[in-house]
Amino acid sequence: MSDSYGGGFGSGSGNWGKGGPGQGLWEAMEQLRGMFEQKVAPRMGKGDVRAAVLALLAEKPMHGYQIISEIAERSGGAWKPSAGSVYPTLQLLADEGLITAEEEGGRKTYTLTEMGRAEAATSADRTPWPTPSGSRSHDTGPAGTLAKAGFELAQAAAQVGRTGSPEQVEKAVEVLDDARRRLYSILAQD
Repeated sequence: MSDSYGGGFGSGSGNWGKGGPGQGLWEAMEQLRGMFEQKVAPRMGKGDVRAAVLALLAEKPMHGYQIISEIAERSGGAWKPSAGSVYPTLQLLADEGLITAEEEGGRKTYTLTEMGRAEAATSADRTPWPTPSGSRSHDTGPAGTLAKAGFELAQAAAQVGRTGSPEQVEKAVEVLDDARRRLYSILAQD
């Protein structure tokens, strides 16, 4: 493996392989994963936060952090709403009489009211994760599919970087170089 590769990841200093087998590859793949999470993950609207909160509270009472974590988990990591979008939504739902909040141990736990249960039923088809019927109301589209594939590729490459022999790491680099060339050739086609 050559130390001359400067493929645009990391500091550009060409440190592939320094610090142990695949260390540079590991760092580059972590950076790639981060890029997919930040730039390609779909953004959801305010109505989506509302629908997701109602759907989760229809299952059981939760506090705000649980809601944020559950949304991230159910969307496969494609969407993790910020506290700045979840907590105002919870306040709005409380103001509308759709949820109540009980404080215990310094945390507010939110529960649907009867009116909230009716609202949750009408917006259940708007959740960003698969519903029990297997459908998904938000199609993440090609960008979401690409992000998932890129993330999974980054995970596989990182695993080779962590546990592979120097020969396996070298083969992985060849596969990734080929994949990069093939992706650019897709853009070059008309």
